Amino acid sequence: MSGLLRTLFGYQAWANEDLFDKLGELDPERYRTELAKAAKLIDHSHVVARIFAAHLTGARHGYMSDASEETPTLQELRAAVAASDHWYVDYVAGVSPASLDERLAFVFTDGDKGC
Repeated sequence: MSGLLRTLFGYQAWANEDLFDKLGELDPERYRTELAKAAKLIDHSHVVARIFAAHLTGARHGYMSDASEETPTLQELRAAVAASDHWYVDYVAGVSPASLDERLAFVFTDGDKGC
């Protein structure tokens, strides 16, 4: 299972890098609205990934919602997403098979419970 996860998270890192490359090719004036929407969506995905990483390690994440209060720039998101992708690749490379089988209870930012 960890081999499959390494492959999937490696692919995700590659796909995210390619996404940022493609977004960087767009004219920022002509596609201002679309790039702003993309930044909001990527920010949401990134925040959720960081929250989930905190749940995996038992750390406090400090997020009050599933998006940043102020949306980061695409350049800031590129660096943050790359760091997060790297963290997940490293995490699945070192996690034990027993840990992958554990059920993990957590609380969503809106207070709902999940597992």
